[in-house]
Amino acid sequence: MTNGNLHYDRNNHRPITYLSVYRFIQTRIVLNALERTPMTENSFFQIALYMIVLFILVKPLGWYMAKVYEDQPCGLNKIFAPLERFFYRICGIKSNDFMNWKSYLSSMLIFNLLGFLIVYFIQRFQFYLPLNPETFTATSSDLAFNTAASFVSNTNWQSYSGETTMSYLTQMLALTVQNFISAATGMSLLIALIRGLRNQESSNLGNFWVDMIRGTLYILLPLAFIFAIFLTSQGVIQNLKPYQPVKLLQSISYQESQNGKTQFKTVTEQTIPMGPVASQMAIKQLGTNGGGFFNTNSSHPFENPTPLTNFFEMLAILLIPAALCYTFGMMVKDTRQGWALLAAMFLVLIPFTLFAVHAEQQGNPLFSTLGIDQSLTPGGNMEGKETRFGITNSAIWATVTTAASNGSVNSMHDSFTPLGGFVPLWMMHLGEVIFGGVGSGLYGMLMIVIITVFVAGLMVGRTPEYLGKKIEPFEMKMAAVAVLVMPLLVLIFTAIASVTEAGRSAIGNPGAHGFTEILYAFTSMGNNNGSAFAGLNANTPFYNILGGIAMLISRYWIAITTIAIAGSLARKKLVPISSGTLPTHNLLFIILLIGVTIILGALSFLPALALGPIVEHLMLWSSTHG
Repeated sequence: MTNGNLHYDRNNHRPITYLSVYRFIQTRIVLNALERTPMTENSFFQIALYMIVLFILVKPLGWYMAKVYEDQPCGLNKIFAPLERFFYRICGIKSNDFMNWKSYLSSMLIFNLLGFLIVYFIQRFQFYLPLNPETFTATSSDLAFNTAASFVSNTNWQSYSGETTMSYLTQMLALTVQNFISAATGMSLLIALIRGLRNQESSNLGNFWVDMIRGTLYILLPLAFIFAIFLTSQGVIQNLKPYQPVKLLQSISYQESQNGKTQFKTVTEQTIPMGPVASQMAIKQLGTNGGGFFNTNSSHPFENPTPLTNFFEMLAILLIPAALCYTFGMMVKDTRQGWALLAAMFLVLIPFTLFAVHAEQQGNPLFSTLGIDQSLTPGGNMEGKETRFGITNSAIWATVTTAASNGSVNSMHDSFTPLGGFVPLWMMHLGEVIFGGVGSGLYGMLMIVIITVFVAGLMVGRTPEYLGKKIEPFEMKMAAVAVLVMPLLVLIFTAIASVTEAGRSAIGNPGAHGFTEILYAFTSMGNNNGSAFAGLNANTPFYNILGGIAMLISRYWIAITTIAIAGSLARKKLVPISSGTLPTHNLLFIILLIGVTIILGALSFLPALALGPIVEHLMLWSSTHG
């Protein structure tokens, strides 16, 4: 995998304004069909195979999760029920004590705060703790804050290189544990919202501690265990060995200047990092956590060694978020509602995936000016991609990981073409509701559903309703806050970084691409995604502190509004369906829901995108066709 520094000269030394962009679009020819590489049949096959397998798994896993959260027989009760009761007993949890929304929310916040402090202090004291064979020192206070905020919020943004920074104990006890807990937290919040929609004239949203234990014990642990076993069978490492020195087949010599003197040095061996990788890989994918044991993430052969592991790791990213749509339908006693939400997600994901693959297969037009014949290669932009995965699987992964709030990568997004990099940006700008994180994606989509039925109600002059519950001003205000907090956060923090020396000094590339790097970083952190464009040096006090604040606000401010809505809906009566009730399971509503989702993203971010990947695309292609 390349380091992302091989970038074309984008001629970005002149200041960019909206007027210059407008004139640029008017006067430049940006397409040349003769130099384009069409998508192959193999590309369509790989995309179709992925989508079909994912769809097939939705119903069985969704059914199983509904049974788990409804405390009904699910097939694993004999194995886990005694362990579940043991946890209740030692933690003093009364499983029959139900919570209102304030109790549920406060329990979640206190538990996550405790997790934040544990992750922070483990990093700060890791030098003195066991399982540190490489004797890594403590991380800086700003990096420890950023990492704690990242893993507690299910973001898993990493400003550090894992194999040179974190001990085995930190990777396991701090990071991997939070991968389970943060995922279970998101799922619990979704289940509380579902109960709010389903219950009537009640304050009962369930019990946070019960939902957390059942989600972890019955869903995340079994899936992660099975997946980890599969990964180790394919070559993903899982050990506690010290890093291994290996003799090079051919020594490497180089010059080094020190104190005005030039010395020749010869390297005869390299150090191979080890560690408990498979266990962390499994839950990082299934829990839409992202992150990685190694700096290069899922492009590293110890994390993702074969095309088979690549396929199943991509599948794991969307598996639980997709299946939760069916779980939602079962729990509200109308599976059509879950299928409608799932259909809306697929109808956005598929065309964006096709667009990303197509954009990357166009290649880099500046290679032609260097006399490189791209027709002799597999075709397209292979910069920053692993040859064992190729363009199609890299573009699918980039789209899927940003559709979910996963953030893991098997290629370098910074090396994508401008429009190829536009796709993961746009997927996050939609609010991480096209599947999104486990639990958080679906409750984010339900916030947009509330806005959609409200808009539809205004159009026909009726009080908006969803699943028999009237959507009144309180729910609308909370939903509006939930969908607006992320765009405001991202745009304000991007603006701060763009105009301050501390923000600009970390840019790896000038002009439009550098702006895109900043926009992508705060979009990723503001959406709890965690993927990176990689050209930005984000391990600085400025980005660590500002990014940590962004991750915490985006996760918990939206969670607060979601649980407040759940409590409000639970107290309402069910309204009988009438001839004027808007159906929320048919094609018309699906199209309306997609429209509202895209409009919210477009209105919020299109000006920023115009100054980043869009203008970069125009400048790139015009440089060879001008």
